[in-house]
Amino acid sequence: MSMRAEQTPAPGEAGAGGGAGFGIVHLRAGGCSLVLDARGPGLPVVLHWGADLGEVAPAWWDGVAAAAVPAVARASLDRPVLPLLLRESAAGWQGQPTLEGHRDGRDWSPSFALNRLDRPGDGQPDHRVVLRLVDPAAWLGLRTEIELSPAGLLRLRHTLRNEGATPYTVNELLCALPLPAQATELLDLSGRWSRERHPQRHPLPLGGWTRENRRGRTGHDATIGLLAGTPGFGARHGEVWAVHVGWSGNHQTYAERQPAAGGMGVLGGGELLLPGEVILAPGERYATPWLYAAYSPRALHGISAAFRRHLRARPGHPGPDRPRPVVLNTWEAVYFDHDLERLKALADSAAAIGVERFVLDDGWFRHRRDDTAGLGDWYVDETVWPDGLAPLIGHVRALGMRFGLWVEPEMVNPDSDLYRAHPDWILQTEGRVPPVFRHQQVLDLANPDAYAHIFGRLDALLSENEIAYLKWDHNRDLVDAGHQGHPGVHGQTLATYRLLDQLRAAHPQVEIESCSSGGARVDLGILERTDRVWASDCNDALERQAIQRWTGLFLPPELVGSHIGPPTSHTTGRVHDLSFRAVTALFGHAGIEWDVAGASPEERAALASWISFYKQHRGLLHSGEAVHLDHPDPAVSVSGVVAQDQSEALYAYVQLTTSPYGAPAPVRLPGLDPARIYQVRPVHPAGPPRTSENRPPPWYADGELTLPGAALDAVGLTMPALDPEQALLLTVTAVDADSGSEGDTDG
Repeated sequence: MSMRAEQTPAPGEAGAGGGAGFGIVHLRAGGCSLVLDARGPGLPVVLHWGADLGEVAPAWWDGVAAAAVPAVARASLDRPVLPLLLRESAAGWQGQPTLEGHRDGRDWSPSFALNRLDRPGDGQPDHRVVLRLVDPAAWLGLRTEIELSPAGLLRLRHTLRNEGATPYTVNELLCALPLPAQATELLDLSGRWSRERHPQRHPLPLGGWTRENRRGRTGHDATIGLLAGTPGFGARHGEVWAVHVGWSGNHQTYAERQPAAGGMGVLGGGELLLPGEVILAPGERYATPWLYAAYSPRALHGISAAFRRHLRARPGHPGPDRPRPVVLNTWEAVYFDHDLERLKALADSAAAIGVERFVLDDGWFRHRRDDTAGLGDWYVDETVWPDGLAPLIGHVRALGMRFGLWVEPEMVNPDSDLYRAHPDWILQTEGRVPPVFRHQQVLDLANPDAYAHIFGRLDALLSENEIAYLKWDHNRDLVDAGHQGHPGVHGQTLATYRLLDQLRAAHPQVEIESCSSGGARVDLGILERTDRVWASDCNDALERQAIQRWTGLFLPPELVGSHIGPPTSHTTGRVHDLSFRAVTALFGHAGIEWDVAGASPEERAALASWISFYKQHRGLLHSGEAVHLDHPDPAVSVSGVVAQDQSEALYAYVQLTTSPYGAPAPVRLPGLDPARIYQVRPVHPAGPPRTSENRPPPWYADGELTLPGAALDAVGLTMPALDPEQALLLTVTAVDADSGSEGDTDG
């Protein structure tokens, strides 16, 4: 990784509005290059974002810059429209501008110029550059930070400062990067409750494609990423460019291509501000969320790898010293029926099969016998828990498990002591109360009194009880959400971040899960403050196959909660074999959401075998390289995890529906070292899958096969003919690897 800044004077040598002589900035890491040309007056030009250019000699930059200048078309501006760092009408850009704002109708068309560039040698790390831009006529200053991680993940953000003597209204401030002409196809994600993050594809037309989220949280139907690529790009073929907005409130992502710009496109995003939500007083600042951006010549696989490696490099990320414990959550086991003896029996059964964390879900606090009352009254319900939570916590701890608790601090039920005492503490537009959503309203955490009350109650709960984990829920959209006569979503998001930060500082040993009606708050903004996300309220293994696949496009599996539910799905009514549910739940932060005390002895034995398998392999699952295969049969899904040293791997072959083929097509196993020899074994930690065949493939009947990695990737293996909604797990071990990690895994 390196950055060059040729012919660059010390910061401050160029005068305001000048910007000449700042040189070329070349950020390189993880197979990606970003090149900024800051040698001329005005705004820097983004010469390149994409494949690594290697070490470019300074003498060649003139040629690179000249090659990037488009022709001047007829009936257009008399000068070329360049891919500038900021898109401005003043520079001839006719698409989505970087900044939309005004000062009482004036200063609406900014024209920034580079005034200062902080680079290596000025106290900045060599993967980061900070640009300071000014528009003296509009009395605005802009600070742009650009970072490139060793993984090749780029992130950037702007901070706008009002340098004038009167207020400045910010309507929109977005981050974006240029998109090359060959990126002609878009992929993003949509969904709903219990069906989050499903892909949709379409061409990138002339004009724009914008995804807006106005739900006040990341949202079930919001795309967590917008990807553009070469036609037909897939899991392992094609070039792809991707962006993600690291923000947990209203936001937007967009792609556009202008006819007059020679095929040049733009890919970007940022916070979606409601009218009047950000009005900067003199001297005040507004900072955008980070826009994360990745380029890959290895298609979706490379995009995923960049995000995973970036997240895994964070301080405090779960690793070998803090393995992801097996969780049992009580929701689908007992719902609101909280009885100490029943819960102790459930804990006994959980500990007996190897569970490591016991989480008491909704229903423990005052007045909470169903979902219509009690939110906001964060006191242990004395009528259900006369001795508090201590008897259950003590029992759980004595069994060797850690204890977790469900909370929903940002919400309040109208039927609660808190709401009756403080009806003015909710987000609301003056003169009316927002529509009720799941029997609840949203507490206005930008109200200092409401904030202090909630922090005080959470702090007391964690101080008075031995709680190692909070499942932090957020079960409604922010509708008509006002604060003191103005829109309140921006302030609420910042207040939530502040609450999480303050609570974690006071209780650093407590882990927090982000849950929001399932997977409605999954983004890198919330993950700066939490330890995992709940991907969906749906534990139906068939639905989870897609939900987890596309959540994993941006997140590593150790950050994604994945549980085995009961035989009959709580959300869909489908019935699935335990073996299918177990293989599906394995590829994440695994757990159980089922009354295992009422399960049969055979089911508990299978769960114990599966948990043992997970513990043996979670080091691989939570550190390896995730791989997916573009299989020719749409009824089949193939995915896996390969160790970083390619010594071992786990693959899941999943039959989603019936196939058009009588006998399955061979399956290639990607990601292995082509020169090494591997032993492949089918394993059944919770029972074998059901099949429909007269005779299985010979290697499967033998129970193992040894082949070079090159053959496994290029030729592949024939598979047994699985029934629909069945899954087969394969362990792959290099025969020269001293792993010994498989153990007795056949259940």
